[in-house]
Amino acid sequence: MVATFPCAGVKENVVVFSVKTNLPLCSAMHSLFGIKAWTQINFTVAIDFTASNGNPAQPTSLHYMSPYQLNAYAMALKAVGEIIQDYDSDKMFPALGFGAKLPPDGRVSHEFALNGNPQNPYCTGIEGVMEAYYQSLKSVQLYGPTNFSPVINHVARYAASVKDGSQYFVLLIITDGVISDMAQTKESIVNAACLPMSIIIVGVGPAEFDAMIELDGDEIRISSRGRYAERDIVQVTTY
Repeated sequence: MVATFPCAGVKENVVVFSVKTNLPLCSAMHSLFGIKAWTQINFTVAIDFTASNGNPAQPTSLHYMSPYQLNAYAMALKAVGEIIQDYDSDKMFPALGFGAKLPPDGRVSHEFALNGNPQNPYCTGIEGVMEAYYQSLKSVQLYGPTNFSPVINHVARYAASVKDGSQYFVLLIITDGVISDMAQTKESIVNAACLPMSIIIVGVGPAEFDAMIELDGDEIRISSRGRYAERDIVQVTTY
């Protein structure tokens, strides 16, 4: 039996809101998280650490660590996270990074814990996520490529273990550019579409994000290997 997660008034259970204004549209957040009054929302963050973002020590970088203002990633995280955290009762958020070389051996990872603890990647509140994000910038080397499928599969594994509708999973991906593993990402989304899960992709910086719109199945339902997604679970927006 295929589980369904109806969401009245919103395009098939997808989070739709304005990042720039922080205002929910059409009560979308309430509709999504009101699937059942007792549903636990689990919010996961995944941040793009690829080299295309620029050297974090330079003011031109989207990851620039300025002592005076938030960078583009921190602003997007704060804008979206402060909305979603109100729907996550324990305020403990897994925070992941992708596209970086990790110490001490320089291996490339597309699914690493921002707090450095893969067994317990949880951060306390959005402020905890922000702190872990800044600490990661000081320890990892930005690299690449821009692969989304590992973090989507990471959350999907947890969503697949929930069969009774008691939990719902929201993955926020913040990125600066073109996806490198588009075919694998499509397959991951199609596989996840039958699970209690939605994905928000927020693009930051000046790059063109046209390719990512393909993942937002407003007009054409996303497909992979001849299979179509059962629901439209992706919302793409820019900051």
